[in-house]
Amino acid sequence: MIVVIPARGGSKGVPGKNIKEFGGKPLIQYTIDAARDIFKDKDIIVSTDSEKIKTSVESLGLKVPFLRPAELGKDTSGSQEVLLHALSFVESKGFYPQTLILLQPTSPFRNSSHIEEALKLYNNDLDMVVSVKETKSNPYYVLKEENSQGFLENSKKGEFIRRQDCPEVWELNGAIYIINVKSLKSRQISEFKKVKKYVMDEVSSHDIDTEMDWFVAEILTKDSK
Repeated sequence: MIVVIPARGGSKGVPGKNIKEFGGKPLIQYTIDAARDIFKDKDIIVSTDSEKIKTSVESLGLKVPFLRPAELGKDTSGSQEVLLHALSFVESKGFYPQTLILLQPTSPFRNSSHIEEALKLYNNDLDMVVSVKETKSNPYYVLKEENSQGFLENSKKGEFIRRQDCPEVWELNGAIYIINVKSLKSRQISEFKKVKKYVMDEVSSHDIDTEMDWFVAEILTKDSK
């Protein structure tokens, strides 16, 4: 089993967010600490294209074994390519993990207990276990699409009067992905069929992508003290 924490140097929503101080420590440290509660340092890889991030992470005592190629640090770079690059590195060292855990560094309220609970749901017959939250943007009720006449209609068809009567719909929260390596190597993550959910609450699911997300995270941190 291997843990990959992808931390790109370029961030337009919140510049430098991965190592920006949050609650007295770099944002990425929350994810590193959660991983370290469960896994040994040798099984945790921070994949970054940034010397600044590498220096920040290594100041925490976690060695960053490589800087990923610049082409894997672009806005258009996909997570799958980054994960396969990390896998290729560890396999070149003679380690062939069957399971990969992807932890985004932008989920500071995801902790080791969440990871352990998600791991209990995983088995090698699955493609992936992924963390989710119940979405407020239910496609049966509040999400609309524009039809060919330019009029809005429900994104997903259903005869529901109240939102609470709609089927439960889950939103990926970006916190935890437990991935079968064979599946990762054979097809795109978007093509996975055997995917199980691990449900997290709204606060634990909070992901920082924009300045507003950062502002909300700071409020959540103050409220928890």
